[in-house]
Amino acid sequence: MRVVELTGKTWPAQEKLFGPRGAVEGCWCMYFRLPNADFRQGSGEPNRLAARELARSGEPVGLLAMEGDDAVGWVAVAPRSVYRRLDRSKVAAPPDPDEDLAGVWSVTCFFIHRTARRKGVAAELLDAAVKYAAKHGAKTVEAYPVDTKGAKASSADLYHGTLSMFLDAGFMLVEPRGVRRALVRKPIE
Repeated sequence: MRVVELTGKTWPAQEKLFGPRGAVEGCWCMYFRLPNADFRQGSGEPNRLAARELARSGEPVGLLAMEGDDAVGWVAVAPRSVYRRLDRSKVAAPPDPDEDLAGVWSVTCFFIHRTARRKGVAAELLDAAVKYAAKHGAKTVEAYPVDTKGAKASSADLYHGTLSMFLDAGFMLVEPRGVRRALVRKPIE
């Protein structure tokens, strides 16, 4: 397996991985980038086209885990500022409301093909995402994973990643958020 950046050139692999449903319900990993009304209006084909244009733009979007010519996994990683929904999220709220978030990058989403689950693909993508963010000037990488508390969970509930995976990757628990979520961060050294 190798990890590559999503670009216009690698877009066909992303499109094939997400399939006709756009990963889940026409999302195309645009949920965190768009206000709610725009996201709902764009569900499906408009979100696919927006995601394709984003991939072609050269701006950081995320990474694909590749086996041969096929993508088997995806992680969304970019500067926190491009994820407009995070500004209103209680789960993603910074611990200090006056904190300068300019150097903070966010990992918002994973999508692993059903044939590649439970094989460490998400963990490899997370490691690559931290390195990718560091290479692009991030000072901190943060995420908002699910705390499964060791219980089994459906893949639909795990698109944020699991708290245990982030802790195993060296992220620090900033604080629990609600019953099942957490804010985690990893400073870039």
